[in-house]
Amino acid sequence: MKDLLDKLSSYNIFNYLLPGVLISIIADKITAYHIIQPNIILGVFLYYFIGLLVSRIGSLVIEPVLKYIGFISFASYSDFVAASKVDSKLELLSEVNNMYRTFISLSLCLILIKVFERLSNKIQFIKDWQVEIFIVSLLVLFLFSYKKQTAYITKRISTWNSKE
Repeated sequence: MKDLLDKLSSYNIFNYLLPGVLISIIADKITAYHIIQPNIILGVFLYYFIGLLVSRIGSLVIEPVLKYIGFISFASYSDFVAASKVDSKLELLSEVNNMYRTFISLSLCLILIKVFERLSNKIQFIKDWQVEIFIVSLLVLFLFSYKKQTAYITKRISTWNSKE
């Protein structure tokens, strides 16, 4: 177990594992959903996965909404890549920035979990289909995550090719 935790980067710990643990603890306290795992190894994997979900929601929902309303703006990706080569702190600052976005997402997810719980208590369809709704939501979330990551890779290659 120690070897596994040693291999996790600070990015993985602060953007996936910590938010997964926190949302699990808080959801356990404020909802009827009990996610806390007595098995530590199973718990680490589950909390990491939950944190990954929270992070993806931040990336796919929170970030675009905040950009759209003008609350945040980003430098161009090519400028970021160029600046990263000269400013070693930029990667760390970006990691911290993503952590804040993930914590915003964690707050939104807690609200949505509570709303979903209340709706499932009032609307029989949601109660009957909550597992299917969850699975379809995962599918949609990871489809869009895959699309965004592919675009990110393509943009990075394009930036590199334009410098050649």
